Amino acid sequence: MSEREKKRRQRRSFLPEFKSGAVKLVLEEGKSIAEVARDLDLTETAFRRWVEQARTDRGQGKPGALTSEERAELSQLRKRLRQLEMEKELLKTRRPSSRRR
Repeated sequence: MSEREKKRRQRRSFLPEFKSGAVKLVLEEGKSIAEVARDLDLTETAFRRWVEQARTDRGQGKPGALTSEERAELSQLRKRLRQLEMEKELLKTRRPSSRRR
C-alpha cells in the first residue's frame, strides 16, 4: 500500500446547516477559505466548491454557472430522459409485427 492510500480520508457528509455556517465565515466575516478549511478540518478543494456554489446562488458567481436549484432541476431532467430512452428502446424491441398471415 502506498503512502497516498494510507493518508486517504474516508468520504464524509455534512448537513446543509454546517455548510452554510462555514461558507458564512468566508462570505460575511471575510476569513480566507484556507483558514476556515483548516480550522474546520475540511479539504480546501471541497470547501472552495461550497463557497463558489454559494456565490453563484447569491447571483455573484461566474457567468453561466448554475444555481443549486438549476442543478437539481437538470439532474431530475437527465434522470427522466434516461428513463424515457429506456422505455423507448423497450417498446422498439417488443413491437409486434404489423403483418398478419
